[in-house]
Amino acid sequence: MSDYLIIGAGVIGMLTARELAQSGASVTLVDMNNCAQEASWAGGGIVSPLYPWRYSDPVTALATWSQTSYIHLAQQLLDETGLDPELRQKGMFMVDVEDAEKALAWGRQYQKPMERVSNEFLYQKEPNLSSGCSSALWMPEVASIRNPRLGRSLRRSMEITENINLIEQSRIEGLIVKDRSVTGVRLADQMLSGNKVILATGAWSGELLAPLGLELPVEPVKGQMMVFKAPVGLINRVVLMEGRYLIPRNDGRILVGSTLERVGFDKQTTEEAKASLYQTAISICPTLDGYELEHHWAGLRPGSPEGIPYIGAVPGYDNLYINAGHYRNGLVLAPASTRLLADVLLDRQPVIDPAPYQLEGRV
Repeated sequence: MSDYLIIGAGVIGMLTARELAQSGASVTLVDMNNCAQEASWAGGGIVSPLYPWRYSDPVTALATWSQTSYIHLAQQLLDETGLDPELRQKGMFMVDVEDAEKALAWGRQYQKPMERVSNEFLYQKEPNLSSGCSSALWMPEVASIRNPRLGRSLRRSMEITENINLIEQSRIEGLIVKDRSVTGVRLADQMLSGNKVILATGAWSGELLAPLGLELPVEPVKGQMMVFKAPVGLINRVVLMEGRYLIPRNDGRILVGSTLERVGFDKQTTEEAKASLYQTAISICPTLDGYELEHHWAGLRPGSPEGIPYIGAVPGYDNLYINAGHYRNGLVLAPASTRLLADVLLDRQPVIDPAPYQLEGRV
């Protein structure tokens, strides 16, 4: 029996395992697929909420802590595993924002570097953007991380950490409950037990809790994205326009995203979304029309009310904890939310007030 049994090996599950293992605890980490193959792989990797001033204080608190910690985390993972998560600290432009004054006020309140810049400044930095942009908000400290490579690096970290037992490709059939105490999980071929059980199962969290009589308001929200094989330097910074974005990678590839679709657990791509995303891409950067569209995919975000995740003990059951419901900001909030849960589990002083994320009173 491990000290901690974590169900779900996305970025949040792996970072949780890493935090707990560093305390000396034994950890078993199990997933129905391979590590980081669901929402962690499918996202874009912007290390900021889109239009961050439109989110509530609890999301801002987690995002602020995470944005700083990603710099150290990316370097630690590279040193530890030799696999670079490719953190790019190039900033983000938000073009022609309607509520710019509200954004600037938010920036002042939270001491976030943000300024309104002219179209001359914008085109000097990104000359391949479409013409006609009148102004932009510029956040120079916003980074992006190449999430599939972050997942690969974290998986390697799991493999080389002696007190982490990683189990992949194991169908999860349900939680094991005895006298309102959760003791483990049933897999298709075995049972696993842990002194404490943690759900980091994203959009699937509600399905695991439903047999316990708990209705967790987390639902799958499909997002479709595409990537262009473009030359290095075509776009150098994240560009956000009318709710969609372009994200450049170190090798020149440019991601475009994303749709928001409430269609259950359907991960099929659609021609309608493909056409819409393509039009978005060339409306932001017309030159992309001449480059290969390399891949089109979909993933399932764990949608929750106001995008505020559920972090902490599950009420009514002993030994059961959760870290899920990050909606569009799983990668953004992962370092802070996993550190917070580890603080709660290890009885340390929490880095952030845990109260807004607790399930008590929210489910």
